[in-house]
Amino acid sequence: MNKNMKFLAIGVAAFVIGFSVNNFAMSDVPANYKVAVVDIPQVVASSTQVKNLKKEQQAKADELVKFVEKARKDVAAVTDETKKKELEEKYSKELISKKDKMEKDYINKLSKIDESISKTVNEQAKAGNYNIVLSKGAVLYGGEDITQTVIKAVK
Repeated sequence: MNKNMKFLAIGVAAFVIGFSVNNFAMSDVPANYKVAVVDIPQVVASSTQVKNLKKEQQAKADELVKFVEKARKDVAAVTDETKKKELEEKYSKELISKKDKMEKDYINKLSKIDESISKTVNEQAKAGNYNIVLSKGAVLYGGEDITQTVIKAVK
């Protein structure tokens, strides 16, 4: 019975300490503290900049496919093995160069879009006097959803 009393006393003490720590942590939060949430994937999916970038990337990918098809035809038309190998190397280097340029351009434009969306979220947070803005996916409950406001501002 003595062990049970010790266990109960330790459990009660842990509960009291935990409750006190929680109250202490929450005591610094002002009553007018405003939290907003934003569904970033939804903002990105709704962005005309992102849609345009996807179309542009698809057009560039189509150009690469045409380039590869032309290169295959050109290489197939050559009968001399030495010249065929040189032509394959030439087209291979050209393809790698085009692909690298396309990827760098895409990353650069995507980075600018990301900066633009982040800037818009900051502006909307300041306009709404929010103290903190969190990703909607990380929040289980609470916060005012400003996703639609951000989508309208991003377009």
